[in-house]
Amino acid sequence: METHIELEKVLPAEIEARSFEIITEELGDMPLIPGTEPIVKRCIHTSADFAYARSLHFTEGAVEHALEMLRNGASIVTDTQMGRAGINKARLAKYGGQVYCFMSDEDVAGAAKAGGTTRAAASMDKAASLGEPLIFAIGNAPTALVRLYELIQEGRLRPELIIGVPVGFVNVVQSKELILSLKDTPSIVARGRKGGSNIAACICNALLYMLD
Repeated sequence: METHIELEKVLPAEIEARSFEIITEELGDMPLIPGTEPIVKRCIHTSADFAYARSLHFTEGAVEHALEMLRNGASIVTDTQMGRAGINKARLAKYGGQVYCFMSDEDVAGAAKAGGTTRAAASMDKAASLGEPLIFAIGNAPTALVRLYELIQEGRLRPELIIGVPVGFVNVVQSKELILSLKDTPSIVARGRKGGSNIAACICNALLYMLD
């Protein structure tokens, strides 16, 4: 028995644009915060999950501040090599920034073992010592968000933006809410259990594409 499935005729170069057209059509009149639309739509494009239209929370002025800092050479810190790999490093370098991931560093592994914590948490301590404007893109480890919260409360770190989108079940929701409780820290947080390194990277890329 022959199966007949009619495929939409789209040229390879037009696939992404057509995808965004479909996303816009399916969102319909759902209200999005002005200035956040490219980020929300890119998260949906990456995941095919329209729940991000409701779960992404933006603190006031976070997007504008992040764009300003990226234009002035801010760098990005991730909690996974996967997240680092997914960020458009060439576009970031154009403005003077780079992407850091310290998860594989020997000193981070040693500090985590000595302190009885995770490498993700220890890597946030290493990032805090950099002394440069930083955006944190956390897509995997809630312990990284918890450590960022602690470092901020201790006055040892002042991130330009925290992208808090770890995925999972243990302390994921709680760690995101901790970040949202910080009154003076710009953040973009995916409330709930959903997220991932791919979502963290796509938010970074959405911001970078908004610079043009």
